Amino acid sequence: MSARRIAVVSAGLSNPSSTRMLADRMLTATVRELDGRGISVEADVFELRDYAHDITNNLLTGFAPPALETMINTVVSADAVILVTPIFSTSYSGLFKSFIDVLDPDALRGKPVLIGANAGTPRHSLAIDYAIRPLLAYLHADAMSTGVFAASSDWGGTGDEVAPLSERIEKAARELADAVARREPAAASDPFDPASYLGEGRSFGHLLGGLADN
Repeated sequence: MSARRIAVVSAGLSNPSSTRMLADRMLTATVRELDGRGISVEADVFELRDYAHDITNNLLTGFAPPALETMINTVVSADAVILVTPIFSTSYSGLFKSFIDVLDPDALRGKPVLIGANAGTPRHSLAIDYAIRPLLAYLHADAMSTGVFAASSDWGGTGDEVAPLSERIEKAARELADAVARREPAAASDPFDPASYLGEGRSFGHLLGGLADN
């Protein structure tokens, strides 16, 4: 069985960030679930802060600079996507929304998407449902019913009277793995087609080793 490609988009602003940490844990759990189903994974992890200027230029000119175009093509051609954003002022970050704004409205149509979000307090946990899901509905994505929210109290603790973060991540990862396993693998890309997947597949271990391309 051919490997499945998962694209991870983290909208964290700091380095390191709890947003990226959550994204990595969601990816790790998903890879583990797929491995248990006999499905290998190639993963690409993108930090939106690395593309902030390109995203702004795209919004101003209507054209994506080459690096951003490659990143977008990698995301939209993946078999599944993990999107993680910090929550500011009860909603997703401006950088996250700007990225969504530069995507074609049909870019994620029918694609399995796992949502993650993090904030300082559990009071923002509903932002996944009232703020982020409507964006994905607009893009016609297949958002998993379980989203993963992490508050500051979740890191190293059990959270505020909810299931531990690890359990929530595992539940969400199972849903995404099931959705990926049910789908046919994404078609192989044509490197000469500008609308195709332009990034080269990189192994999960390669990414964890900090060797991701920019």
